[in-house]
Amino acid sequence: MIRFSNKVALVTGAASGIGQATAIQLAAEGANVILADINEDGLKETQNEITETGGVSQYRITDVGKRSDCRALVESTIEAFGQLDVLCNIAGIAFSKHLEDVSEADWERMVDINLNGVFHLCQLAMPHLLETKGNIINMSSTAGIDGQIYNSAYCATKGAVLLLTKSLAIEFASKGVRVNAICPGQVNTPLVANFTMPENADMVQFLKMAPLLDVAEAPEIANTICFLASNEARYITGIGLPIDGGQTIG
Repeated sequence: MIRFSNKVALVTGAASGIGQATAIQLAAEGANVILADINEDGLKETQNEITETGGVSQYRITDVGKRSDCRALVESTIEAFGQLDVLCNIAGIAFSKHLEDVSEADWERMVDINLNGVFHLCQLAMPHLLETKGNIINMSSTAGIDGQIYNSAYCATKGAVLLLTKSLAIEFASKGVRVNAICPGQVNTPLVANFTMPENADMVQFLKMAPLLDVAEAPEIANTICFLASNEARYITGIGLPIDGGQTIG
């Protein structure tokens, strides 16, 4: 499918996992893609994969937790390709800690990357998305739908992203810009692979987070993102779509 011919997409978290898979899929379907992450080696890897299959991309080293970086990222996207049609806010971090062990620095970094970065990029990109009648896909999580043990900071940010998405969807629906979120469960990515439980964890409660099916693969999530970003989903806005193998049922 070539659903993104003559479109420009900006993908954060593009150095690995879901962000990388999404960027590669968007490019394969014709989009010119700006890749953003703090991991330059990963960005180069993503760009090389896109180039090898005939796609077009550029990368920008970006800390989405800094508004100045977000502003520079949007400006460089317009300078490079002249427009912006799809914003995919996928960059994020996660950790699992007992409440008393969450430091002020832990909390602030989680909020900066998982929430503030999403807000800043939505706000800075919106004037350009209004011009193209584009759309935004934000990364929430099953942790934004249900509370999860030892994930207080993560749940707080992902729940906020979900309601930010719904608010923006209402505000900009009449102006032709769609805003949606996805809520993945367990996905085979470096973020999940590096996830560890705190000491003395209540494993009975933790196992309630496990989905009914095997973990998803990053390209499966990317396929859903590309659907929501395409004209096939022109009548869908304001949703938080679970992709979780039944984790949030009931």
